[in-house]
Amino acid sequence: MQIGELLLENGLLNETQLEQSTAQASNGSGVLSNALKMGFLEEEAALKAIGSDIGIDFIDLREAEVDLSLLDSFPNRLIHREQLFPVERQNGHVLVATSNPFDYNAIDEASSAMHTPIVPVLATATEIDRLIKQHLGVGSETIDSLIQQRTDSEIELLEDLEFGSDELSDMVQEASVVRLVNEILVEAIDSRASDVHIESQQEGLVVRYRIDGMLHPQPVPPEISQFQAAIISRLKIMARLNIAEKRLPQDGRIKLKVHGREVDIRVSVIPMIHGEGLVMRILDKSSMVFDLEHLGMSKEIYARYSELIKIPHGIILVCGPTGSGKTTTLYSSLLQIRSAANKIITTEDPVEYQLDGINQIQVHSKIGLTFGASLRSILRHDPDIVLVGEIRDLETAENAIQASLTGHVVFSTLHTNDSAGAYTRMTDMGVEPFLVASTVEAVMSQRLVRRLCNACKKPVDATTLDLPADFPTELIEEEIFESVGCRECRNVGYTGRMGIYELMHTSDEVRDLATNHASSWELKKVAVSGGMKTLRDDGWLKVLSGHTSVDEILRITKGDQIVPTS
Repeated sequence: MQIGELLLENGLLNETQLEQSTAQASNGSGVLSNALKMGFLEEEAALKAIGSDIGIDFIDLREAEVDLSLLDSFPNRLIHREQLFPVERQNGHVLVATSNPFDYNAIDEASSAMHTPIVPVLATATEIDRLIKQHLGVGSETIDSLIQQRTDSEIELLEDLEFGSDELSDMVQEASVVRLVNEILVEAIDSRASDVHIESQQEGLVVRYRIDGMLHPQPVPPEISQFQAAIISRLKIMARLNIAEKRLPQDGRIKLKVHGREVDIRVSVIPMIHGEGLVMRILDKSSMVFDLEHLGMSKEIYARYSELIKIPHGIILVCGPTGSGKTTTLYSSLLQIRSAANKIITTEDPVEYQLDGINQIQVHSKIGLTFGASLRSILRHDPDIVLVGEIRDLETAENAIQASLTGHVVFSTLHTNDSAGAYTRMTDMGVEPFLVASTVEAVMSQRLVRRLCNACKKPVDATTLDLPADFPTELIEEEIFESVGCRECRNVGYTGRMGIYELMHTSDEVRDLATNHASSWELKKVAVSGGMKTLRDDGWLKVLSGHTSVDEILRITKGDQIVPTS
C-alpha cells in the first residue's frame, strides 16, 4: 500500500491533505515529510501506522533504556547525517532508532560499519535529536565536521557584520564555527533559557543555560575547547565588540531572528584567569506576554494593585533582586493603563522590550544621559505617567519625587528585600522622610518561583511532611504537591515560573512612622497588622493551590518573624 493511502485509511490524513502532501513528493518519505511540515498529522501516530504496515516496531525513547556503550562503535557520521541512534543489543543484533522508515541504505551502512546485524525501530525525530544532544552534546555535529547547510537557516542576523583581515577574523567566518555558535543559541532559545553562560575554565570550555532561574550545565563534546577563541570571537563580532581587546570588560547587543521570531541578546564579556567569560541575556520578544492579570497575583492583590496604578499622582515602587520579574510587572502595569488620553514616557537602562504607544528612552551614562538627567527632560514633554527604570541615587530619587509632587504618576524599581525596606532605602539615599511618606503611595515586593510540572507533580499527605513552623496547616483542605521530574520537564520537576507578591499600601499610620524615621521592621509590623500578606504568606498560598512546592518557597523566601500582637 502507498504511504499516502495508508495514512488516509488510518484517518491520519483527509483527501485534501493527502493531495497537498503528495504534490512535489517523489516517494513515500516525501509524502510523510510534507504532511509533517504542513502540520497535518502527529509524527508518532504516523510512524506507528507505517511501522505496523511494513513490520517495523515503534519505540518510545522517553521510556527506553539506551545502551550508551554502543556509541563507541557506532559511526558518528550516521548519527548526525542520517539521524540514527543505537538503542540496545538484543539476541545478537543491534536495535537502531530511525525516524525515516525508508532509509534502507543508512541501515545497511551501519550494519557494515559495526559488523553486526541491524534491526531498525521507529522513533520520532524530536526524541532522536534529544538523545543526540543529551549524550553527544550541543555542537557535536559541528565538531565532527558533518555540517550540511540547511536551506531554511535557523538564525538570521538583522544587522550586517564587520570582519577584520587577520587570521582570527577569517576563522570566525568558517562555516563550522558559525554553525557551532548558531547551534548553541538555538538550543538555548528552544530550552527557554533566559541566560547563556560560556565560561573559560582550567579544564576547558563550560556552557550553562539558566532556565527558570536555575543554571543547568549543558553537555558539550570535550573537543569544543579547541574552538574556544573562535566561539567567543564570533559572538563578540555578532555583538559589534572589539575582538582584539581581551583585557577589559565589554558589553554589546545581538539582534537576530530564530525560527522566524525576533530575539534580542545582551552580551557581556569579562576577562577571567583562564580566558574570557561571556554571558548572554536572551530577550525573546514573541514569548513575552505582558498581562498583569496572569502574572500570578492573588485576586485580592490584583484588585488592589489595579486600583493603585490608576492614581492621579504619586510614586509606585516595585522591589526585588535582579531577575525577579520587576520589569515584566511594570510593563504589564503600563499596558493596562495605557490609553490615547494619557502620555507615558519611560527611561530605562537598557530598553528591554519595545512597547507600542509608549515613548521609551535609552539611558546613556557615558554622554551624561542618566536616569536623573533624562527625568528632568521628560517632565518638559508633558507626560501623565513616567517610568524610571531604577532609583539608584539621590538625584534620581529627588527628581522622581518632584515629578510626583507636580501631578505625575511615577513607576520605578528599587533593590530591597521587602516592601517596607523601600521607605528606609530612599531615606538612606538622602531624601527627606516627610517627602518619602507623602509621595510613595504603594510598594510591591516580588520574587519568581518555579511552577510544578503538571505532567509529573505528585500529591503528598501534608501530615507526613516536616513543614516549617509558619506554614498555615489550618488552611490545608486536601493534599499538597511536590516535584518529581519527567521527560516533559527535563527531569527537573518544574516548568515555567510565576510571581509571589507583597503589596504594601502607604496607610496614614505608615506615613506617620516613615516621617518619624521608623525602621523597616516597625513599618512591616504595622502593614501586617493592617492585613498585608508577606512574600512568604503569598508563597504558602501558591503551595496550597498546587502551583509550586514547599521546597521552592523555602529556597526563595526567608521566614517572617512573628509579629507581636500588642
